[in-house]
Amino acid sequence: MLNAAALLTFFAVLGGGLVAFSFQITHKQIIANERAALLRTLNVLIPYEQYDNDLFTDIRKMQNEALLGTNEPVTIYRARKSGQPVAAILTPIAPNAYNGRIRLLIGINYEGNLLGVRVLSHQETPGLGDKIEMRRSNWILSFNGRSLKKPDEAGWKVKRDGGVFDQFTGATITPRAIVKAVHKSLQFYQQYRDEVFKNKETL
Repeated sequence: MLNAAALLTFFAVLGGGLVAFSFQITHKQIIANERAALLRTLNVLIPYEQYDNDLFTDIRKMQNEALLGTNEPVTIYRARKSGQPVAAILTPIAPNAYNGRIRLLIGINYEGNLLGVRVLSHQETPGLGDKIEMRRSNWILSFNGRSLKKPDEAGWKVKRDGGVFDQFTGATITPRAIVKAVHKSLQFYQQYRDEVFKNKETL
């Protein structure tokens, strides 16, 4: 009986060790895959030939719940060429979507023009709200080249509210939340651009 108990203990320890080892291996791979996927998206917004620094190490964390949609610090990736600021990619939250929060990537060049917007994660309704994804529709491209002056203040709404941005049939809340978040991110950048590029931090 003692031998059987010892054998069971041995296999339990061995199994636990294998699970822990497998977790360590797969966890590192998952992190590497997520990093590679994020870099591909960053390079869609800011093509790699336009900057020469490391986006993953030249970052800044800033906090502004009113304009960035969360009370937690938001990561800002900063692109530079020969040491000069080129663009910033903000990671704000659209907090009031239909099914909760939407995490965004918003690329803004140094002059304050939008390079593009992408959705990092959301829980919107399939077939309706998920049209914010590039693989579902090209709606998200409607932000390209926009700025605080193009359109003006009144235009930064969906068409149903008197603005210039399309809404989705049966799903106005989702695009309304993103338009508002992008507009506020541009306002944040305008107010804090010098602070965004002020110093270097490490992620």
